[in-house]
Amino acid sequence: MKPEPQSLPRRGLSRIAAAVYVGVSPTKFDQLVTDGRMPGPRRIDGRNVWDVRELDSHFDDLPRQDSAAGNSWDDR
Repeated sequence: MKPEPQSLPRRGLSRIAAAVYVGVSPTKFDQLVTDGRMPGPRRIDGRNVWDVRELDSHFDDLPRQDSAAGNSWDDR
């Protein structure tokens, strides 16, 4: 059987790929998992894998910056 192309959408992501997916560093991602703002991993044998659907759901629950408070680009 031929291996699948890398361009196929994936349901499960490694820790680093999950961090990239939500737009943060792996260290920040670990903090978000620890405090419950991001989901914990699922286990496949000895490997931790994050479910994209759970990441999406938790990301949707993150607070938004109040648009009346100013432009988010001002925080640079």
